Amino acid sequence: MSKQPMLKFVTVERVMPDKRAAESRNKDFHEIYAEYADAKAREQAGRCSQCGVPYCQSHCPLHNNIPDWLRLTAEGRLREAYELSQETNTFPEICGRICPQDRLCEGNCVIEMSGHGTVTIGAVEKYITDTAWEEGWVEAIMPRQERPESVGIIGAGPGGLAAADILRREGVKVTVYDRYDRGGGLMTYGIPGFKLEKDVVMRRMDQLAQAGVEFRLNCDIGQDLSFEEIHSKHNALLIATGVYKSRDLPGPGAGAQGIVRAIDYLTASNRIGFGDIVPEFESGELNAAGKRVVVVGGGDTAMDCVRTAVRQGATSVKCLYRRDRDNMPGSQREVANAEEEGVVFEWLSAPKSFMGDPVSAVRVQQMRLGPPDATGRRAPEEIEGAEHDEPADLVIKALGFEAEDLPALWNQKDLEVTRWGTIKAEFTSGRTSMPGVYAVGDIVRGASLVVWAIRDGRDAAAAMMDDLNAAQSVAAQ
Repeated sequence: MSKQPMLKFVTVERVMPDKRAAESRNKDFHEIYAEYADAKAREQAGRCSQCGVPYCQSHCPLHNNIPDWLRLTAEGRLREAYELSQETNTFPEICGRICPQDRLCEGNCVIEMSGHGTVTIGAVEKYITDTAWEEGWVEAIMPRQERPESVGIIGAGPGGLAAADILRREGVKVTVYDRYDRGGGLMTYGIPGFKLEKDVVMRRMDQLAQAGVEFRLNCDIGQDLSFEEIHSKHNALLIATGVYKSRDLPGPGAGAQGIVRAIDYLTASNRIGFGDIVPEFESGELNAAGKRVVVVGGGDTAMDCVRTAVRQGATSVKCLYRRDRDNMPGSQREVANAEEEGVVFEWLSAPKSFMGDPVSAVRVQQMRLGPPDATGRRAPEEIEGAEHDEPADLVIKALGFEAEDLPALWNQKDLEVTRWGTIKAEFTSGRTSMPGVYAVGDIVRGASLVVWAIRDGRDAAAAMMDDLNAAQSVAAQ
């Protein structure tokens, strides 16, 4: 057996010719990365063709002035770029991280349509806002003047927080009520930290609290406080609860141990990220480590689950979706990311039953796409006799969310809802069937995007200000 040569480490003292070279040698990683990020942001922003018809802007729910802040970024005028983006978006750094840009602004970029690859709008948006925070350009919320009115907001998710921001700037007293121990809604507990760092969300929470927004956390309306109590306490009330009722899995064995809801699984993972003690995670009930994981669903929540399971050390991660890839509702970018991380997708597959308790396998029914259903999408149909068993130690249900029965929970029969249980409200103002009560976000739209909730919250806040000003004028007469 030949001897391996001994490795010798030689320290070489290099003479730097000038002070600039010495400073360059001592640059830390953050400085180097910052220079790289700045160069990439300018490069991408400079690719914008400044087209006469900015489809990127028209396909953004907030109608952000994307071409102009891209131009400012390309010119190195980052502070102006940030200020312009902040005019239409309450949380640009959050949207830059989690918006499905491939379906919105970037997917409708003229350069993308011409086959040259889209401008990475989301990454630029994230960069300019992160830079604004680092440089101290994000100013504290300063009310124009204090007003006598107060508004109560039920729900500290993106819609409620966006409304709170606008209302507080106008001088209205704002109290936000939320059932969880931290604000942010699904941004805090539903979206994984590798997509949206939690300090980014908490930073906005701190900004609102410092502006005088009062947060009543761990407060479940209907139990800790009645709807009547907060309705009578405030001049107006905004419902921004989101939708948290998980759709269930049918089939024999669906109640077995080891079959869990996506919201419980993701919440546990995010709590661990905060440093919380989560018994269900420690016991393995909501922990994918060392397990064969099967996620059922095809939306963004399913993608969050499969990618979280990979990071927790699952031995295998598979995703069952009853339609094909082209009909998947989730972001194609997220699907590609999951595949790169080792997730296996079984298209045209649906769970038929579950074996074992704790669960040990999923019986998978192969599907095909038939004629369009009532929504216009081709309906999945079973292929008779085409079944197989998929081993599983943890099955995560990610089939989407529905509205809770708020009129019953809050004993408010006058609060009108749709046949889906969502609140009936004007899309442009959020006004509901109850005077002085508004509603925004998923509790109106059904499960949707953070950016739409922000848009709704801003619109409802503007409508509230119109109504409060009108009431003030009447009172003054």
